[in-house]
Amino acid sequence: MKVKHLEIKKDMKISEFMDQLESSGVLGSRRISHATELLAESFKDEDTKVFLSIAGPMVPGGLRKVIRDLIDMGYIDLIVSSGANLTHDLVESFGGRHYGGIQADDEQLFESGIGRIGDIFTKSDDFEVFEEQIQKIFAKINEKYTVISIKDFIYEIGLLIDDDESIIRTAALKNVPIFAPGIIDCMIGLQLWIYCQDNDFTLSSVGDMADLSDFVYDSKKVTACMLGGGLPKHYTLASNILTGGIDAGIQITLDRSEGGSLSGAPLEEAKSWAKAKAGSNLVTVVGDATVLFPLIVAGTLDKI
Repeated sequence: MKVKHLEIKKDMKISEFMDQLESSGVLGSRRISHATELLAESFKDEDTKVFLSIAGPMVPGGLRKVIRDLIDMGYIDLIVSSGANLTHDLVESFGGRHYGGIQADDEQLFESGIGRIGDIFTKSDDFEVFEEQIQKIFAKINEKYTVISIKDFIYEIGLLIDDDESIIRTAALKNVPIFAPGIIDCMIGLQLWIYCQDNDFTLSSVGDMADLSDFVYDSKKVTACMLGGGLPKHYTLASNILTGGIDAGIQITLDRSEGGSLSGAPLEEAKSWAKAKAGSNLVTVVGDATVLFPLIVAGTLDKI
């Protein structure tokens, strides 16, 4: 197939641009087109459950509303997230913000009470508000439970915050489960540890497994959309071993495969572990998910 050079026209639709990518070359454009087609097929298929895996700085990186809106529109059925993305969602729910800017001296940022995530900045004052508010939420949940699963814990948090733009709250209202197996490795986990010093309250990671396995078994087909890698990616794929693996998968990552890490592993490798079925439709897009995922979502919504 000959490469057809891109032609950008005024007022062209995003779906027209995506259609051109399919024949424009083999570097990265066809992968983006493939991912868009696959996501559109998954959204349209009533028998397919879409699992969204979120690692890396997706919320502070600007994807909060994209993810929240997909949940609200009914396109996401289950989420596996890092604890950090949930923390940053709550920071905004409590009035904090994330800021973009030019990289500065990190020691000066520290002295100014500013933390840096790449080109994104956060204020320590916002985290102080977060700490105060999350402790109040813990206490309210503790009135109902002394032992609770992580999934149910996140659900209860969603019911107690007043922010319709929140991923956590929208998921709770739409009954979309959020699993966060690494939740202790974030500010929520640190604050929970502090709370538990003086209170009888236990978070059960094992408690999630019954709900997760039931969800997998009840899903006729599963498409996993994985932003970044790490623990959320593995938890998403490994949960589907119960039924022989995912039926389709999209991975957007900047990690490389040579080091043998899961984050950089091509999705085809998952077939050897029964994390992806033989014949499954898989595509790995190499690039920045904070840029590529909104582009793919825009193209997908324009197609369905």
